[in-house]
Amino acid sequence: QVQLVESGGGLVQAGGSLRLSCTASGSTISSYVMGWFRRAPGKEREFVSVISWNGGSTFYAGSVKGRFTISRDNAKATAYLQMNSLKPEDTAVYYCAAAVDLYGTRWYRATPGEYDYWGQGTQVTVSS
Repeated sequence: QVQLVESGGGLVQAGGSLRLSCTASGSTISSYVMGWFRRAPGKEREFVSVISWNGGSTFYAGSVKGRFTISRDNAKATAYLQMNSLKPEDTAVYYCAAAVDLYGTRWYRATPGEYDYWGQGTQVTVSS
């Protein structure tokens, strides 16, 4: 069983930056694909980014590509989401998620149903 805890959210002005962290307990994360999702008020949860078990492969939603960077430190059991050039439309609750990938062969996962564990979320608010 993996427990995920996000941190690093907050209020920032448009154009600013935040770095979200997702720390796992109960297990290492080296056998997990790590993903970030977000849910804005009144909207469905949407995919943001995913990273393979070793960090060698990443993918981003078009709305954040070029502005957000996903990374991970397996030794610290932590995944990160560096968010730059933030826009008001980035305002949402951000969730990290983990999916088992024992053989490192299925790293691309972009839908919530493909993930096994979720954090509680952290609020990001971008003011204009």
